[in-house]
Amino acid sequence: MSHPHPELNLPPKLAPDGVRVVALGGLGEVGRNMAVIEHAGQLLIIDCGVLFPEDHQPGVDLILPDFEYIEDRLDQVQAIVLTHGHEDHIGAVPYLLKLKKDIPVVGSMLTLALVEAKLKEHRITPYTLGVKEGMREKLGVFDCEFVAVNHSIPDALAVFVRTPAGTILHTGDFKMDQLPLDNRLTDLRAFARLGEEGVDLFMTDSTNAEVPGFTTPEKDIAPAIDKVFRDAERRIIVACFSSHVHRVQQVLNAAEKAGRKVAMVGRSMVRNMGIAAELGYLKVPDGVLVDVKKLDNFPDHQVVLICTGSQGEPMAALSRMANRDHRIDVGKGDTVLLASSLIPGNENAVYRVINGLMRLGANVVHKGNAKVHVSGHASAGELLYCYNIVKPRNVMPVHGEWRHLVANAELAVQTGVPRERVVLAEDGVVVDLVDGRAKVVGAVDCGYVYVDGSSVGEFDEALLKDRRILRDEGFISVIVVMDSATGKVAAGPEIQARGFAEDDEIFRQVRPKIEQALADATGNGVTDSYQLEQVVRRAVGSWVGGKIRRRPMIIPVVIQA
Repeated sequence: MSHPHPELNLPPKLAPDGVRVVALGGLGEVGRNMAVIEHAGQLLIIDCGVLFPEDHQPGVDLILPDFEYIEDRLDQVQAIVLTHGHEDHIGAVPYLLKLKKDIPVVGSMLTLALVEAKLKEHRITPYTLGVKEGMREKLGVFDCEFVAVNHSIPDALAVFVRTPAGTILHTGDFKMDQLPLDNRLTDLRAFARLGEEGVDLFMTDSTNAEVPGFTTPEKDIAPAIDKVFRDAERRIIVACFSSHVHRVQQVLNAAEKAGRKVAMVGRSMVRNMGIAAELGYLKVPDGVLVDVKKLDNFPDHQVVLICTGSQGEPMAALSRMANRDHRIDVGKGDTVLLASSLIPGNENAVYRVINGLMRLGANVVHKGNAKVHVSGHASAGELLYCYNIVKPRNVMPVHGEWRHLVANAELAVQTGVPRERVVLAEDGVVVDLVDGRAKVVGAVDCGYVYVDGSSVGEFDEALLKDRRILRDEGFISVIVVMDSATGKVAAGPEIQARGFAEDDEIFRQVRPKIEQALADATGNGVTDSYQLEQVVRRAVGSWVGGKIRRRPMIIPVVIQA
């Protein structure tokens, strides 16, 4: 197996008979999926998604792929091909199109509808090309064929990219549900046909590679959802992704059976399900859907709410309900159904919401205590099937944390792919396919790009570190007025501390130390305000570290009078 190396240099110029693949996100993480394919001076982008922040990234709204690698080559981009409509595959499209608005966006009908609604909010009208399974489109030097795959959102596609220098089959996110709700199977016949033609590089979804066997069919969870609806005394609140059409369909069906009314809560949920219903992907039973404002007209035992927040996102509806910061007041007898799996890294946030809801008296049903969700990704058994059907010459696992990529790589080796032809790469690692061989040839800079309110990319690790210190360690400001004639302290030190359990009186103990440190500095000829501020910072930092065992943010201000 080819492993990325921390000391990788910039890659050499791509050989004329080569294809280059660079993932700008989605490798070593669950989310932010984006791959750039290059041949003959032209680029093709597959997916352009976002990653949601974790606890150690306070104040961050979204994390984008790093576009720096392609920023000065946007004229060479032939298209952005989107495999499906989940946020981790389409969420960053508006930010890329802000750099160049006329890059064509290619995808299935539902995927494009979800992207267009998102772009409308950013006041961007895209150039789109709608495709469906079985179609072939020439996008510059890239001849793309689209293959139906089954996933937790309708209309998902794999893409087979033919170039004069080699072929690439990118699965997108997929599973092999044999009893799909929409009767749209992963097209294994097409995979076999493409395998016969020859797949030089197979880029496969790794998210469930560690899970043995086969992913449970969606239809198997309907009885569990029906049971929740039968047993619920009062309202039922269902939390799922705002693009999980299949799950919402099952909830609507169960509500109709139980004689309940359903209201959608949250802007993205209302928007996405409106689009899905309009395009015929969501079948809404007559008289079941009502406006959330009219819920008061119905008794609690006839009400179902579908909202976002299944991953514990702080601003999503469910988290706000758990914090009593939402117009929906959750209480005793209410049933909350978390109809999604946990994205790695979100566990603590989700359990915090579950605990908050249970404290309010709600009965919380989730994947851990009932069969109310199945994954949208292929488990190990399905991936083995795919490797045996496709018989790829080289494999590059994508979409997943490092452990998922390694597990997927091992599956490929088990099916007979030579170990040296399985490429394990991280974001920014450059993989070249030349003469039928895929190899790591270098790396490009590829960091996190943070969206913080209206600012994009102006936010770095140093600022995040400052926020973490403020959150975890507290804050001390020290104001000192110096007499510029005598070099002595004229007023202060005035100390303000926030985020400390200790009484403010304790900070009086550090004043003599500050005064002494300043006297020593001025005695040695130091008069510059900035240097004197550093003296104050060191004196306070040393005292707080020893006395209180904390490392707060210290803001010294020295005024010369």
